[in-house]
Order: sequence, then C-alpha cells, then structure tokens
Amino acid sequence: MQVISLIKHRELLAGAVVRDLESGKEHEVQAKAIVNATGVFADGIRRLDEPGARTVLAPSQGTHLVLPKSFLPGDSAIMVPNTPDGRVLFAVPWHDHVVIGTTDLAVDDIALEPIATDEEIEFILTSIAKYLHKPPRRSDVLSVYAGLRPLVKVGDARSTAALSRDHTILISNSGLLTIAGGKWTTYRKMAQATVDQAETLAGLDERPCQTSHLQIHGWTRQQIDDPNLRVYGADAAAVRAIANEEPGRTERLHPELPYIEAEIVWAVREEMARTVEDALSRRTRALLLGARASIECAPRVARLIAGELGRDEAWEQQAVADYYTVARNYLVSNEANAPRISPV
Repeated sequence: MQVISLIKHRELLAGAVVRDLESGKEHEVQAKAIVNATGVFADGIRRLDEPGARTVLAPSQGTHLVLPKSFLPGDSAIMVPNTPDGRVLFAVPWHDHVVIGTTDLAVDDIALEPIATDEEIEFILTSIAKYLHKPPRRSDVLSVYAGLRPLVKVGDARSTAALSRDHTILISNSGLLTIAGGKWTTYRKMAQATVDQAETLAGLDERPCQTSHLQIHGWTRQQIDDPNLRVYGADAAAVRAIANEEPGRTERLHPELPYIEAEIVWAVREEMARTVEDALSRRTRALLLGARASIECAPRVARLIAGELGRDEAWEQQAVADYYTVARNYLVSNEANAPRISPV
C-alpha cells in the first residue's frame, strides 16, 4: 500500500489515502494516530503533511559484497576498526557464505532500490584483501547490495560517518508522529518510545508494554537437524511436511542455492509472498547469496507462485521480467559470466 495523501479534519490528521499497488485501487484509512516509520522516505511523508517541512535526514549508503565461504573458512568474523572512509570494515560468516562491508557514502537521491557504485565495490575488495584467506576479485562476488541509512542531521556535519545512529521522534502541528534515525540494535527501544507517544496522541489509556518478554514467532527450544530449515524455528516441521507430502517439493530451486520448492510454497501460503522478489529476496535470501543463480531460477519460482495464487502465464512472464529489473543490479558490473537473460 502506497501512501498517496494524508486526511485532515480541522487541521488535525485523521487518516490517509493509500493505493493498492496490485489492483491500483485507492482506499481511505481512518486513524486516531498516524506513525511515519518510513526510514529514508520519512521526509517525503512529512511533506505530505507540511509541504515546507525542513529536511531532517542525511541518508548514507552502505554497500556489502557476498563471497563464497572459501574466502573466510571457519566460524570467526573479522573487524577492521579503521578504514580511509572512517567506518569499520567487517567480514562475517553468513548462511555458509561471507558478507563483507561496509561503506559510508552520503547520497542526495533516495531510491527504492539503491545501487552500489564501482568505487564502493573496489574500496571493499581492496581494503579486505589482506585479511581474507585469499584476495577476492570482482568475478568472485556472488552478489552486491546497497542500503540507505536514515541518519538524522546534526548541525553541519560533513561526514555521515560522524552522525549519531540515535533515533529522533518528531511530532508535527497536525499530529504526524515521525520516528527517524536509529539502528537495528535499538529497534525495541525505538518502538516503545514511538508507541508511548502514539498512545498520548490518540488519547488512549496508558498501559504498560506487554511485549518485553514475548517470544517472537517461530521461537523454539527444539533441535532442528536440517540446517536449511533452522531459520524457520517452530515452523520448520510444517515446511518439511510440505516437502514430504507434495510431489517435487524437495527439489532445490538451483544447484548453487540451498532452498527447495517447499520454501516458496510456504512463503506464499503462510508468509504473504506475492511476487518473485518477495520469495527470493525477503522470504529467502537467494538474491543476496547468489544474484545470478536467483535470476536463473526466477521462472521456476514464478510458476510455483502462480500455481498457489491462480495466476496465468502472462503473469508469470511479467513477474520474471519485474524480478530481473531488480536483480540485475545485484550483479557486479563487467562480470564475465553474467547471465544472458532479457526481460520477457
């Protein structure tokens, strides 16, 4: 659902108009409080409320490379505390691969799909080379991905590396509650502070937090023997049941990826996956573990999703084309063996 506009009643926010990007239909949603928790897009939402609102974010791009496990054998990670751009450099074992990062590049354009620059890629490869089992080349990179940090501006700091990763809460005159900044390691604190403020804005009775000791979905003490299903926690048995009970569901999507058909079926049935990108990027980590391999198995994944959602062949073709548009940016440019795949 994309936010199109905000609804006001007597100068106070009362809801939002949102567009369903699958059907194109627009809907009005009423609310006692509206929380703007949109990361690097927060300033854009703030300007739907106040067109002249000042910019509070200073987005920073961080890039990561994924390499085969052979570049960092074992289970230990590496951290280099001082690099030329002022950030730490790390190499971390991850899903039987190695993820290496990161950069800190100030950006002006906020893109839904940020793209790593050649300079960032070369910086990481060159800086990490002497710390790995062997120096990596561009052709060794299985996937490259970039993300944007929603850093909050502080004074006239010229370097985003110097900006605090603390979070900030802003409340506009009309009642829009914006949570900006922060980081993964403080997400619970951010959520608590935001909900407390929203509670006040909505005029709700104050209640103590009920989730501080609530286990997340999938929590289990059970030992899961299959390493590829451990990430599902308590749901692993249900995924395994699909694999065992439905024909062909034990087959791997691609020889270079650990995922099987049952995981795609599970993602559609139980995790609300609607697109190939949902399945290969957000429900599994196929796109990050091997961009080329994920592109090559995209038609197969589209067929599985289409079967579950009742889509036709034209939908499958468009789904593959849409995925290629995104996934090709995860391939390192000048890759000698880049897949020769064109949008359908």
